[in-house]
Amino acid sequence: MEVRTRPADRRLRPSDNHIYFEAVARHGSIRKAAEHLHIASSALNRRILDLEEEVGSPLFERLPRGVRLTGAGEVLVNYVRWSLKELGKVEAQIDQLQGEARGAVRIAVAESVTPSLLPQAIAEYHACHPGVGFHVLVDGPEVLVSELTKDHVDLILTHEPPHQPGLSVLAVAEHPLCAFVAPDHPLAAEQRVSLRQCAHYPCALPDHTLAARQLLDAALEEAGITLRPALESDSIETLKASARLGRIVCFSFHLGSDAETQGLVPLVINHPRCTEAQLFLAARRGRVLPVAAASFAEGLGEALRKRIIAPRASVA
Repeated sequence: MEVRTRPADRRLRPSDNHIYFEAVARHGSIRKAAEHLHIASSALNRRILDLEEEVGSPLFERLPRGVRLTGAGEVLVNYVRWSLKELGKVEAQIDQLQGEARGAVRIAVAESVTPSLLPQAIAEYHACHPGVGFHVLVDGPEVLVSELTKDHVDLILTHEPPHQPGLSVLAVAEHPLCAFVAPDHPLAAEQRVSLRQCAHYPCALPDHTLAARQLLDAALEEAGITLRPALESDSIETLKASARLGRIVCFSFHLGSDAETQGLVPLVINHPRCTEAQLFLAARRGRVLPVAAASFAEGLGEALRKRIIAPRASVA
C-alpha cells in the first residue's frame, strides 16, 4: 500500500470563516484583522456576515471603534480556539506516525540564553528535523510564565524557579550571575570579585523586569551594599556594550561560552545567590506537547543537564 506523506506546507485547519472570525475577535477590529490576514475589509466583513447567517445570531456588536463579541460570539470563539489546538494535536500525532517531526516549536526565554545556548540548540535540532520551525519570544520572568500558562508558548527557559503548581520543570542547569568588565578594567585581573569591589565603579544594571536584577537586588540587600547605576536597561546586550566602552561593570547570567563574553572578562561574584543561580526549562503541567516541542525539549533538557560551567571564559 502506498503511503502519502503530507507536504510541509499543508496544515489541518478549520473552515476559513472560522479562522477569519477568530482573527476579528482577537484584534477587536475588522480593519485590523483584515490587515493581518492580507484581505480587503469588505471581503472580511462579508465572511463575518455569512457566518452570522449560518449561526443564526449576531456574533459581534458593531461599535464606533471596532467590534465586541456578543454572547453567541464568545461561545463560538471558545470553540474555534479549542478546535485549532485540537487540530494541532491531531496533526502532531499523524506526523509521529509517519516518523517525522513537523510544525513549529514556540519557546519563550530569558535574553541571557540568546547569544549561544538557544541558537546552538535550535541549529542542532533543525539539522535533524528541517520540517520544524521555531518562534522565540524574549522577555522577563513574569511574561514568560504568563505566556506558558496561556499556552501561547510550548516551553520556557527562565531564571525564576517556576513555583506555580500548574508548571512542570523539565531540566535545570547552573547559570551563575557574573560581573563583566572590559579587559583593561582594574577588576579584569581578578577571577572572583565581591559586590563591594564592584560598588567602587559605575555599574550598568539590568532593569527591574529582568530576573538578573531581582537576584542582584536580593544579594545587594543581604550584603548591605548599594551600586551606582550609570545605566539601566532591559537589554543585556546594551549593558555589555557599555562595559566594553568604559570602566563600567555590568551583570549578566553566564554559561561559559565565548559568544556570551564578546570581548569582556566574566568574573565570578562571591555571593551564594549569584554563584548558585539556575536556569529552568519548564512546560505547563498536564499538557501534551506537540511532537516537535516534546522532542526539542528532550534534547535541550539533556544538554542543560550536561552543562559544565567554566570558572572563567577566555576573552573573545
